Amino acid sequence: MIERHESVVVTTFARLVIPLTHLFALYVLVHGHESPGGGFQAGVILAAGYILMALAFGREQLDRHVNERLCLALASGGVLLYVGTGVPGIVTGSAFLDYSALPLPLSPARARWLGILLVETGVTAAVAGTLIVLFVRLADRDPDA
Repeated sequence: MIERHESVVVTTFARLVIPLTHLFALYVLVHGHESPGGGFQAGVILAAGYILMALAFGREQLDRHVNERLCLALASGGVLLYVGTGVPGIVTGSAFLDYSALPLPLSPARARWLGILLVETGVTAAVAGTLIVLFVRLADRDPDA
């Protein structure tokens, strides 16, 4: 079981860093169009913030913010968002992830921008949800078993 850390330094550090971590994950997701970064990196950073929360404040605090079912739904929803963004291209006879095939009243440049953001958001959700579930399941194992 994941226990609360008793160090004032660790808990204070976590209180300061966790919101910044989540904000940085959002930045990496949105700014991934013009620079290195994107969905996978943002998902890892987001999951790292929640893992730090569990390590510093215990499993109960993590469960107040996210639970395993929510993380599994987030991971599944991320995959569905990714696939749902790509399928309109196939349906219209174009390529998978052809953003101009999205049924939106936007210019091709705007459709591409929005399509990439949707794909990267799906990847972020899938990676973050999966990593949090993996951490929780591995951390809850009985080390003596």
